[in-house]
Amino acid sequence: MKIPNFWLILVVSFVLMSCTQEHASQSNAAQTAPPEPEVVSESNAADATVKSDCAFRLGFDVWAPYQFVDLNNQVSGLDIELISDVASLMDCDLEFVQGTWRDLLQGLENGNIDMLLGASKTPARETFAHFSLPYRQEEFVLYIRTNEPEFAAFKSIDDFIQNGSKIGLVSEYFYGDEISSMLDSEDKADHFVFGIMGELNVARLLDMDIDAYLEDSFVGASIIRRKALSSMIEPHSIRITTGDIYVMFSKSNVTEAQVEAFNVALANYKMSDKYRTVLNKYTNL
Repeated sequence: MKIPNFWLILVVSFVLMSCTQEHASQSNAAQTAPPEPEVVSESNAADATVKSDCAFRLGFDVWAPYQFVDLNNQVSGLDIELISDVASLMDCDLEFVQGTWRDLLQGLENGNIDMLLGASKTPARETFAHFSLPYRQEEFVLYIRTNEPEFAAFKSIDDFIQNGSKIGLVSEYFYGDEISSMLDSEDKADHFVFGIMGELNVARLLDMDIDAYLEDSFVGASIIRRKALSSMIEPHSIRITTGDIYVMFSKSNVTEAQVEAFNVALANYKMSDKYRTVLNKYTNL
């Protein structure tokens, strides 16, 4: 059926008006619609996942009861337990790398190691390492052979030196300001003999190569107990408190922000019952 021109024009006009109104409605709706959720950028996404990607290469030397490998071939000890708990609070993984203290210090400086435990803070070390808040304190004890009353009667390290005695130390350990001053003295430095580990000083003492050696109080007691040497070696009354003990972080690999995050976790951990439980566990060994 043909439609008169008048009606045809009217129908077409109505359709065009409807389309125009629909388009305008869609435009207004688009202008008043709520914004889409913010998309995290790649850099923000990396920040958001930093905790799950957190991992440190932790260097350790065998230094029972602080750091050692147990009968189940697991890295254990007082320092290991304390710092593993802190890392767990940060959702960080630890990869353990064993070596001598001297090699591990070099590795930290070179960036091959991220962190070392049981460290004293010195200006020389601060050139290549960040330091955490202190997590415990340290005391060194002088050990001598049993049944040697002459040495037992000495009141100071100076007494040993004036007697011409030799005292064993471990390379790169910090024994406090008094010993450091003696090592800088031309008259006294020759009375100290260095070894790469504490067990070497034990052997030298028994072989009569040295007359005494300085060792951490926990470590010295542990060595004597493990090797059943209490009838041959005994602690002297001379003790040296070196002060606070820290975690060292490599400046090559670890940022100050990461160290600060570690310090926050450490501060919270030190207020917990678990921290005291771990300390008491090794104090009562």
